Amino acid sequence: MSIPVNARVRAVPNFLACLGAARDFMHAQDAATAPARFKKLQRELARARELLSFAPASGRPARFLAARSGWGRLQAEQARQLAAALGMPELREFILARHILLYAHSEREVVLLSLRHERELGYGMAE
Repeated sequence: MSIPVNARVRAVPNFLACLGAARDFMHAQDAATAPARFKKLQRELARARELLSFAPASGRPARFLAARSGWGRLQAEQARQLAAALGMPELREFILARHILLYAHSEREVVLLSLRHERELGYGMAE
């Protein structure tokens, strides 16, 4: 039995933009508690990164890919195209405390694509 090699985890610019938008929203919502809440989100993402590097398929299948609305289908197609362009057509979601992380993966690589709050309807996808 061999020990798996850690997968490389990286983020596309869209993910970083979503993370910045989350920080800005927290600040607009309550500037006094925003720094602590954002640090909590960063800790959750660090733990998720560790787990995904060890087990890239540990998230759930991306549920939004079965969307029925026009907007949902458009977002799903954008995500599929982005993942295919990266050479990783497998899309999954990793659940954090209040956010959902969208990522594509292969056996040796994980690419963080987007992040949304649990109450948001869709992911922010770069056009």
